[in-house]
Amino acid sequence: MIARTIGVLAVAAAVASTPAGCRDSRTPSTAKPTPAAADHGTARIDAAAVQAQLARLRVAVEDTGNVYRRTDWPHWETVSGACDTREHVLTIQGSGVTTGPGCKVTGGRWVSPYDGITVTDAKTLDVDHVVPLAEAARSGTRGWSRADRQRYANDPAVLVAVTAKSNRSKGDSDPAKWLPAKDKCGYLARWVDTKTRYRMTVDQAERDATAAVLRRC
Repeated sequence: MIARTIGVLAVAAAVASTPAGCRDSRTPSTAKPTPAAADHGTARIDAAAVQAQLARLRVAVEDTGNVYRRTDWPHWETVSGACDTREHVLTIQGSGVTTGPGCKVTGGRWVSPYDGITVTDAKTLDVDHVVPLAEAARSGTRGWSRADRQRYANDPAVLVAVTAKSNRSKGDSDPAKWLPAKDKCGYLARWVDTKTRYRMTVDQAERDATAAVLRRC
């Protein structure tokens, strides 16, 4: 599978509108991502649908008291055989990917969706969480169990292979503070879809910045 851009999502409206029922709203949804949500290929987004999905997210002040600790969000877990989540993502998002002993990625070609740079050395790639783990910790997830956090941290639908430089530039910023150089609309569609499926909150500045860009998509 070739991942040329993060421009994905004719948004999963059905998932977004699924009632929480008796589940705690702070607990991630068990619904599986739709094919569109999991796709990392080129696709047009339905900006109006993304805006509607954004409008349904709960607005709340960031929970800065829920401090992010890497050990609380276990990754990368083994997916199959010797392959962990990172190696799995590199394999499915690259073209001509080769692997060696222990599932180590030895070759391939990737196009980093954040900056459009073509990469042939996997060591120069980071596998980024669209909504960073620290941002997830601040977004209404205080009630998540360790298993919930592990599930999110290893979900291929929220992971993307990008250049290390672009990922370090992003850090744990939300869209009010950082947007990629390429395909801002697709990036925001995935951001909103991720927060919807995992029932995360948005702060007001994040929501306003996201809405402003989506109006131009």
